[in-house]
Amino acid sequence: MFMHLIESARFSKGKGKVYLGVPGNLIAFACKVSLEKGYEGFLAFDAKTSLIKHYEETLQARHFRGQRMFIEPAAALMLVARYFKS
Repeated sequence: MFMHLIESARFSKGKGKVYLGVPGNLIAFACKVSLEKGYEGFLAFDAKTSLIKHYEETLQARHFRGQRMFIEPAAALMLVARYFKS
C-alpha cells in the first residue's frame, strides 16, 4: 500500500503540541489496513527530508531513495501492537 500524504494539525506540532504520536498512529493504522487487506503490512510513503532519520528510529521505517520510505511486515506488526492494544 502507498500512503499519499501524512500531516499533523498545527496544534499537534512543536513543543506545545496537544497530541503526541499522531504520525506514528496514522502509520500504524495504515499498516493495520495493509495487514487486513492481505498485503502483509507492507506500506510505502514519502517523508519530509527532515523526518527520515526520525521515522527510521521511531517507526523502524526504511529509507529507499529520495523521500520514499517503507515499512516491512515485522515493523508493521510492532506498530499495530503498539498503537492498537486489543
